[in-house]
Amino acid sequence: MMTLQQFRVLLAIREHGSLTQAAEALQYGVPTVTHHLRTLEAHLRVRLVDRDRRGAHLTPLGAAFAEDIAPVLVRMDRAERAVADQRDAGVVTLRIGTFSSIGSRLIPAAIAQLQQRTSVRVEVVEAEPTEVMRQLQAGEVHAGLVYDVSDELALAAPGIERTTLLSEPYRVMVAKSGPLAEAAVLDFAALAEVAWVCSRNPDEASDRVLRRVCHSLGYPVREVMRTDDLTMIHGLVAEGLGCALTTAAAVDADFDVVLRPAVQDLGERRVSFVTRRGQVPPAVRWLEEILRRLAVERAAK
Repeated sequence: MMTLQQFRVLLAIREHGSLTQAAEALQYGVPTVTHHLRTLEAHLRVRLVDRDRRGAHLTPLGAAFAEDIAPVLVRMDRAERAVADQRDAGVVTLRIGTFSSIGSRLIPAAIAQLQQRTSVRVEVVEAEPTEVMRQLQAGEVHAGLVYDVSDELALAAPGIERTTLLSEPYRVMVAKSGPLAEAAVLDFAALAEVAWVCSRNPDEASDRVLRRVCHSLGYPVREVMRTDDLTMIHGLVAEGLGCALTTAAAVDADFDVVLRPAVQDLGERRVSFVTRRGQVPPAVRWLEEILRRLAVERAAK
């Protein structure tokens, strides 16, 4: 039976032209190299290496055989590294839940840095924060990015660990060509007749902020549409059909929209990395470290 050690010996002899140098390269003794070579030749019933005063060189059959087995060793080495990476990372496929706006700015860069450290596959599941939390508690994802209002963390849940990555103030997104864009600061007391693009989930952070502010001024929120599609939200606002509550990180510069602060306190959107408490795969901690570093770099810009 042929072995990988025999293949490595033959390729080392081809590379170095000497049994002694091949042994040194492989950190074997010369007798071990000789043994593997003779065993391989006996199995194939052909001479693979000729030796003379100038060293050792492959016979024509040996050279042809070495050419065939070289790619096999490359693939085996790659597979071995992949298994070692997955063993060290504690997972074969890392599943991450995230919302689209800040997730699209942080997660791709984090994956690129993570894959410099490990060959573990990463799957990204895009969902709103409440759904990410459900998936996390159900074990459908290993970790996630969520956001909440900084002073009312409605997404807090038992058994979940969260690390704040960054916070951004909420602002009002308005049409760049509309009358509201002319004001430097908006007063919600004058926005009772304004329609709003709201989330499909009424417990979403921006919806809670919007209801709190409007109700404090004695009027209900008027909805033009409920959607979590960022492109649709931007399109509706750009056409002057309504306003939306959001943060600077969520704004798409391809649309004719601008952000305006408000007289009222709208609070901040806190973006957090969440995972289950207790034992988690090392790859989850590696990703958390990378995301924390990226968030700091983003805040410094």
